[in-house]
Amino acid sequence: MDSAETVPESQSPLRGGDLVRRHGGVTRLWHWTNALCILVMLMSGLMILNAHPRLYWGHYGSDHDEAWLVLAAMEDTAFPGWMTIPSDYSLADARLWHFAFAWLLVLAFTGYLIWGLVRGHIRRRLHITRAEWSPRHILHDIGEHARLRFPTGAAALDYNVLQKLAYGGVLFVLIPAIILSGLAMAPALDAAWPWLVDLFGGRQSARSIHFIAAMGLVLFFVAHIVMVVLAGPINEVRSMLTGWYRLPRGKEDAA
Repeated sequence: MDSAETVPESQSPLRGGDLVRRHGGVTRLWHWTNALCILVMLMSGLMILNAHPRLYWGHYGSDHDEAWLVLAAMEDTAFPGWMTIPSDYSLADARLWHFAFAWLLVLAFTGYLIWGLVRGHIRRRLHITRAEWSPRHILHDIGEHARLRFPTGAAALDYNVLQKLAYGGVLFVLIPAIILSGLAMAPALDAAWPWLVDLFGGRQSARSIHFIAAMGLVLFFVAHIVMVVLAGPINEVRSMLTGWYRLPRGKEDAA
């Protein structure tokens, strides 16, 4: 199975300390492919942005137009070499890296989305119930996170509402925005699908939305890494490498 799995029925009910199957092969493959693609695209994208470190709204943008975001003066470099691919300035090479991994991301994302919807994996993992939508429930989860109180035992297998919102936002907002805005900036597709450019309000608007969505993914990544470290990095990383996850112990499991 590629949804969360448990130990055999004879060992039920689950308790803290039990070793269970948490992530299936498809989920793990998507996780690491997505991480690699986003990392390479981000670093190559920063090199591309170094060529013109300004962002605009509308169809046009140049040195003499008013930018809504200026990352560096035109004669300066916005991002150092250790943050970019390649590390030495090369717009052509950066575009090759960016486009190659962009298409890999499109293929992986499309495959995972189809599989997840057909198999019901996404619905089981990310569906937010009516009770979870209540302000009291959301505030409670925020408070638990702020106090670093994480679920224990079998409850740790389920995503809370904040995780569902974050993962759902990545799957259904940020990654589609990255892909579609990237396509809207491609000259060949501009000619073939002019409606896509108009959908974003212009090529420069698509470039700005591409950047904003990328920064959204960066914020998600930072928050994700922080939570993994706080929840127990060895256990969390092992579950995404092998699928096996040891349920966190609670006070009731101390004995």
